[in-house]
Amino acid sequence: MKFTIAKDQLLNGLQAVQNVVGSRTTLPILSNVLLVASDGRLELTATDLDVTITCSVEAIVAEPGRTTAPVKKLFGIARELSASDLAIAVDDKATMTLEAGGSFYKINGLGADEFPPLPSFAQSRVVQVAQDKLKAMLRKTCFAASTDEARYVLNGIFFSLKEHKVTLVATDGRRLALADEEADVPMEAQAEFIVPNKAIAEVNRLLGSAGMAEIRFSENQVAFTRTGEGSFPVLIISKLVDGNYPNYRQVIPPEAQERIPLPRDEFLSALRRAELMTSDKSNSVRLSFSRNQLAITANTPEVGEAREVLAIKYQGRDLAIAFNPAYLLDPLKALDEEEVVFELIDDLSPGVLKTARPFLYVIMPMRMS
Repeated sequence: MKFTIAKDQLLNGLQAVQNVVGSRTTLPILSNVLLVASDGRLELTATDLDVTITCSVEAIVAEPGRTTAPVKKLFGIARELSASDLAIAVDDKATMTLEAGGSFYKINGLGADEFPPLPSFAQSRVVQVAQDKLKAMLRKTCFAASTDEARYVLNGIFFSLKEHKVTLVATDGRRLALADEEADVPMEAQAEFIVPNKAIAEVNRLLGSAGMAEIRFSENQVAFTRTGEGSFPVLIISKLVDGNYPNYRQVIPPEAQERIPLPRDEFLSALRRAELMTSDKSNSVRLSFSRNQLAITANTPEVGEAREVLAIKYQGRDLAIAFNPAYLLDPLKALDEEEVVFELIDDLSPGVLKTARPFLYVIMPMRMS
């Protein structure tokens, strides 16, 4: 195997795949990246057996072939080299030689046959979504997914591919985020499944702002493919979370009593300031709605108190409700709309945050002292 590759191309490929490689692994092959050179391309693949990432970059291939090399070592060497082009050759014992300018390195690898094979997916079970739309949906939901390993079915995002829509839901039991987008979902591609947090983080990181994303799935795995001009193709494969997701629609409150439009930036800034006066023991802020006014207060005996007043468009009854400020800040930071709508029933019922686009966020209130 012999090829020449631009330093930037190799670094881009290694950066795309190396995140899934853990620092400690029981199988040496899982510390390596699979390199496949052919037809003017170098394909790179890394896996931890739960999540696999494959990408393809340009290379001048003199002798096609397959090998594996330690991904962190290869990335570290390539990053520090000053030359713009790298000449790489691999012998039949998987020993790699890397030459660039006056630099010469010999890296011991492992045979490509030891690398875990990639699964296959049915061509009929595929749904396409614009990358920027999928990325926005992930941004608006991923923060609400649970990280509590005892509730493993909540440790990811629930995907529903049905009714000409892609719907994403995340919840940790205290709040729930939902976003959806219209999409062409063929009858044979209709499904529901849970994608784990680690895979979601990689998909979110690698999606771009142009081109399409393809979602393929089998009984226990899902694949996301990034395609489009101006970016190299990337494939992310993940095992699915095994289990039944709870009926999230039961959590969404019925018709609201009060529907309050709020300027997102001002609301976000005021909450950030008020949160500074909370503590681990007392981590709630009180929202008091009155005619054309919202007062945000935090009162923590060991810290002090804060009061922020916003002018708003509100003509309803006086209403006060308390929330964990971090749970309110998360969706406000993820959104980019100028205005959000807060829907409330009373001080004991969940609040619902909505936008003009298909998004809603349910948040449980806290007991007011």
